[in-house]
Amino acid sequence: MRRHAFILCLAACASLQTAAQTPADSIGRVAVADSAATYTTAACTTAATDSVAAIGLKTADPPPADSLIAKSHKKKPFIKRLGGAFVRLFESFSDVDTTYIEPQGYDFAAMVQNTNTYERYRIISEQGNDFSFAPEPKMKFGPYFGWRWLFLGYTVDFNDLKNKSRSTEFDLSLYTAVFGVDLFYRKTGSNYKISRASFNPSYSVNTHPLKNVDFDGINVGIKGFNLYYIFNHRRFSYPAAFSQSTIQRRSAGSWLCGMGYTKHSLKIDWDKLYDTVADRLGEDVASRCMDSNLKMKEIKYTDLSASCGYAYNWVFARNWLAAASVSMALGYKNTTGNGNNDVLSFHDFSMNNFNIDGVGRFGIVWNNMRWFAGMSAIVHSYNYKKTRFSTNSMFGSLNIYFGFNFRKRK
Repeated sequence: MRRHAFILCLAACASLQTAAQTPADSIGRVAVADSAATYTTAACTTAATDSVAAIGLKTADPPPADSLIAKSHKKKPFIKRLGGAFVRLFESFSDVDTTYIEPQGYDFAAMVQNTNTYERYRIISEQGNDFSFAPEPKMKFGPYFGWRWLFLGYTVDFNDLKNKSRSTEFDLSLYTAVFGVDLFYRKTGSNYKISRASFNPSYSVNTHPLKNVDFDGINVGIKGFNLYYIFNHRRFSYPAAFSQSTIQRRSAGSWLCGMGYTKHSLKIDWDKLYDTVADRLGEDVASRCMDSNLKMKEIKYTDLSASCGYAYNWVFARNWLAAASVSMALGYKNTTGNGNNDVLSFHDFSMNNFNIDGVGRFGIVWNNMRWFAGMSAIVHSYNYKKTRFSTNSMFGSLNIYFGFNFRKRK
């Protein structure tokens, strides 16, 4: 019976739709049947509902409002979405324990830095010639500008502006709580001195007259990068000591591991060095003691290294921090030299060389988030040793800085 009633109701509804679509000349008849139609429609609706429920049919749910709203919004441009993903990625690197580390509250930083550098390059031959070259310690000044994890700076030695040769240093650093990257380029002038000289002890030669003698026959350059990972990055902040992008609130330490790539170039005018020795010590000493194998016009070092070390931040007073970090690196050397004729063969610069290098970082800083000041020292040492030839390169810098942060993060 219910099925029959459902069919009758559908028929009645269909007739009403036909009446609603009647032309204008039939309006009177439709109006007369208005009350009956209303009654019939209500009855059909009730019966249809009961019948649908009886035979187990289900009506479709309307689409959720959120999906309609989402469809109405256009997608963001690709560049904006890429930039947002980049920011979210680096913010994930800054996940720290705020009881130990206070995150940076500003977007930008500006500072002025005074850099004092020291360099020493040592060359030792098989026959006992031992020469060390070092320039006068230099004082450089330059501005730095930072955005969150990125710092860019440029320093110039104003004492060299009057000379043809000037020293230039370029640094690009990226620091996060998890890892850090340093890119650097350095090129020194030719204002070196002979800081130390000695020959084979069997010659019994007094080399003191060579000490601190000017020698402009040397040029040195270095470029490369360092990448390191901080294990205890949630409680220890390397940037707090060396980039002022966070504040260490409680003392903590961490093991470090990393890798680095550096390329060194060392150009020496050996004929000029021979003449200097002959002028200071005599021609007979120069001809008898100078090693004829030291005739390379240029020595190039390529160093690929893996490092491991430990760092500690000591918070000894509010807003004050003292930091120390020491890492030892196992360096794989690929060294080549340009010589005269066959004075020095490629065999003397074998690629199968592993030497121990080192890097140390030390600093003290005051930082109240808005203003900061401090000093930091970094020392690098690179070694290469073979039977006939060995070198040691050491350079470092002492930085004294003062700056401020601006534009608070939203």
